[in-house]
Amino acid sequence: MKTLFKPLTALLCSTLLLTACDKPVAPLNSEPAAAVSVAVLDEAAEHYVKLVLALGQYDSNYVDAYYGPAEWAEAVKQQPQPLPELLAEAQLLRDALQAHSETDAMLKLRLHYLQRQLTALISHADTLQNGTAASFEQQASELYDTQPPQQDLSSFAPVLAELEQLVPGEGSLTERVVAYRKNFVIPADKLQLVFERAIAECRDRTLQRISLPAQENFTLEFVTDKPWSGYNWYQGKAYSLIQINTERPIDISRAVDLGCHEGYPGHHTYNALLETELKQQRNWVEFSVYALFSPQSLIAEGTANYGIDIAFPGEQKLAFERDVLYPLAGLDPSQAASYDRFLKLMARLSYAGNEIARLLLNGEIDEEQFVALQQQYLLQSEAEARQRLRFVRSYGAYVINYNWGKDLVKQYVEQASSEDERWQRFISLLSTPKLPSSLAW
Repeated sequence: MKTLFKPLTALLCSTLLLTACDKPVAPLNSEPAAAVSVAVLDEAAEHYVKLVLALGQYDSNYVDAYYGPAEWAEAVKQQPQPLPELLAEAQLLRDALQAHSETDAMLKLRLHYLQRQLTALISHADTLQNGTAASFEQQASELYDTQPPQQDLSSFAPVLAELEQLVPGEGSLTERVVAYRKNFVIPADKLQLVFERAIAECRDRTLQRISLPAQENFTLEFVTDKPWSGYNWYQGKAYSLIQINTERPIDISRAVDLGCHEGYPGHHTYNALLETELKQQRNWVEFSVYALFSPQSLIAEGTANYGIDIAFPGEQKLAFERDVLYPLAGLDPSQAASYDRFLKLMARLSYAGNEIARLLLNGEIDEEQFVALQQQYLLQSEAEARQRLRFVRSYGAYVINYNWGKDLVKQYVEQASSEDERWQRFISLLSTPKLPSSLAW
């Protein structure tokens, strides 16, 4: 049958310089190694993009963004590639790339990026072909290039005990926490105003440190009936659609959190820099597509969450919320400090969510037990817990990218001692092909 790609044998044997598609040989003596490496990576990158687009025909969540040649996307719609054939091509391409090495720092990162992204693609394609989800640990390793720490749920008891003291009253701790948080919900008629002001502050602080394309922009939308709280749909040319899910009440702390995470210096900034620095300036076509279930997502989510801390260091987020956002929302600013202390304790429970997801994905608990544990350890209402269940069922071990991803990014950035150096290290994550396993390079 016809294929979207150059004949695979020709691709792997001529461009990747393999003999009989199974034995790597040295580059031709008449050509400098660096030039051959660039040609190899350019050819492989195009093939990788087309494989991602092809796999996206089997999973609507897989291709998170694409702004490459329109004819490539149209071709996969008109002629879907059978999964077994797609999987075989991805495996051959990955294996061929693994026969190569590179000494130039950026090309080495690029080669590693393509290898690891293809490993994730192969894993996801295999799952779709077999119809059986991989374990939590396998997803973490193969899709996200990492293995997060494992904690027993009992280890979160001390944090729950502190919250017992902080949130007194009648009923269970979960009931009291749910009731307490209602005091900090942004009224529906204030959401647009509060979010626009929060995002503007996130943008101003980011632009003091990062140069973005002059035309960069976004549209803000409020939506419902989603498994997530916010989403950035990057459109290319430094433009994003940012959606905020209003299905559940949104508390005041989420305005800055989502403004940074989805916008500045988070996803919008990350995608705009990758497009500018790698796709446009270097013509690295692999950065015209974003495969959601891939190591790139750990860096994307980790930088987006750490971006809150670097844009609002120390007590600056609290001060901005208290002095600007609380009044805009019609909330009592005198309660801001106590609510901030509460939220910092709640953040220490986030890894409990990873463990509960691990139990569900590994078949050790059922969905009702998942909901109950979310309520017990994450102190969520039943509605919040069921929304989280929808997220885990849709995205699996992707949950690790938020907290574990943030911690890995934090470790990388905070090796620097000065604020300027920390920003430089942070920017390097937004504009180079670094992945979890290359953070130490």
